[in-house]
Amino acid sequence: MEQTVCFTGHRQIPERDYPQLEEALTMEIEQQIKRGATVFRTGGAVGFDTLAALSVLSLRRKYPQIRLELILPCPTQTHGWSENDVRLYEQIKAQADACRYVSQHYYAGVLQMRNRALVEGADACIAYLCTSHGGGTAFTASLALKKGLEFINISDHLLCQNEMG
Repeated sequence: MEQTVCFTGHRQIPERDYPQLEEALTMEIEQQIKRGATVFRTGGAVGFDTLAALSVLSLRRKYPQIRLELILPCPTQTHGWSENDVRLYEQIKAQADACRYVSQHYYAGVLQMRNRALVEGADACIAYLCTSHGGGTAFTASLALKKGLEFINISDHLLCQNEMG
């Protein structure tokens, strides 16, 4: 039976944490693959979503059975992003196995709708949650826990709990 893993995490990653986070994320994705995960979902935001998508795409060379699904809020998600972030987003979209928008238009609440879609039908959630001050990452983590998903918080390995927010 196919297993699905979703990702949630902060948009800003301290530069000093990036290499350690990337390594921990790759190791956790590989563990999930070894347990039968084949579908990996991310929400397409800058920061952790981008890192997760790039990690899955990189591991897809070693594990061709895995798929990257993008669950995106709306086509205008990149409005206000830097040119480099938009270019990377478009490259990821071009390599994804599936891409779905939860709405054709931006509105208050569309990000929460995207987060619900990420969690719906997933078996596990890999998070980069360094703070409990709320926000989309905390909202998605809470949804995952309420739905009974296996919950892996990579920040537990990074000692970043009190350094953000």
